[in-house]
Amino acid sequence: MSRLTELGESAAQTVLDRVGRGVSEVQERTPLPYDLLESDEAYLIIFDAPGIEQTDVQVQFLDGKVEVRLDRFRDFYEDFEMRFPGRGLSLDGSVSLPDDAAVDPERANATLGRNGTLQIRLPKDGRHQTVAVSEADENNEHDEMIDSGDSDASTANNTDDANHDPDTDS
Repeated sequence: MSRLTELGESAAQTVLDRVGRGVSEVQERTPLPYDLLESDEAYLIIFDAPGIEQTDVQVQFLDGKVEVRLDRFRDFYEDFEMRFPGRGLSLDGSVSLPDDAAVDPERANATLGRNGTLQIRLPKDGRHQTVAVSEADENNEHDEMIDSGDSDASTANNTDDANHDPDTDS
């Protein structure tokens, strides 16, 4: 092989290495794609996670946001040389839940699917439910609702008693 051919192949390999590293860096800086689904009982977040092992996944819930980090590794193949290292190795993503989402992160679970996905299920917190609002009956007065409580409490709301001085009573 001529010296010129060797120099050309070396330059091509250097370019491929740099392009491959650039592609992997772009992939590492691009957030993981995800789907956010909601049912009556839970939220389900599905991330693309091809080539990930269970030990390579970190999931945390913080301030209404699910954060995921995936660290994958390249397998080495005997008798093969890396020509184009284009896959990102450290990938991450995050999902902000809706502002009104009330979840129980203690009961959350994450599952790696066989199809290269990471599924995170966040059960909704049953303590935060929508309360039905009804209109008051025309016959009920606001004061009657207050008076249905403790009689001392209703007396404290009386404006005539506000100027009353108990020390001047005989």
